[in-house]
Amino acid sequence: MTKTLERREKLRSDLIQAAERMIAERGLAGLKTRDLAREIGCANGAVYNLVADVDELVLRVGSRTLRRLDDALSTAETGEPSPRETLVRIAIAYCDFAAENLQLWRALFEHRMETDKALPDWSVDDQLQLFRHIYKPLAALLPKRGAEELGITARSLFSAVHGMVALGLEQRLVAVPLPALRKEIAGLVRAMIDGLITREQAASPD
Repeated sequence: MTKTLERREKLRSDLIQAAERMIAERGLAGLKTRDLAREIGCANGAVYNLVADVDELVLRVGSRTLRRLDDALSTAETGEPSPRETLVRIAIAYCDFAAENLQLWRALFEHRMETDKALPDWSVDDQLQLFRHIYKPLAALLPKRGAEELGITARSLFSAVHGMVALGLEQRLVAVPLPALRKEIAGLVRAMIDGLITREQAASPD
């Protein structure tokens, strides 16, 4: 790699890390390319020689956030708990990660691409990879379900937990203290899993 390419790659890495810090401190709305350029020591226009646009920059930061979330969920799975308790653990780990990385976590869901612009494949893959944490224990608990149905159930379970986390961490009247939120999420996941298993058993022929 030439020195010019090395410098460009370093600047690109510096830019993404600076954007990550800025979002963590100010939220997504506080991301300003002029401030980023000043921080990494380049002209404002040079930012767009490092990334295609602000969308790519936000998605690159999002990928870093998703990788750290992936690590947190993987850690929650250690110790080989039962599939039911695995789902409880990863739900609580998701809640804790959101609480500890609030602005970066919010940015994953607040960012909106232009209406005629599709998410790049690498970003979609980063997001879909996380569902394996839910899919695998669900497949063990609901062995008679096909892949498509399990995928829908996994997304539904995620949506329920995400909704509780999003509302519970709101810094408004609906906010819930973190210990209470963790307890409620655990109860919700156990209840949902027990309900799904009961329905599957009831639907099975004698």
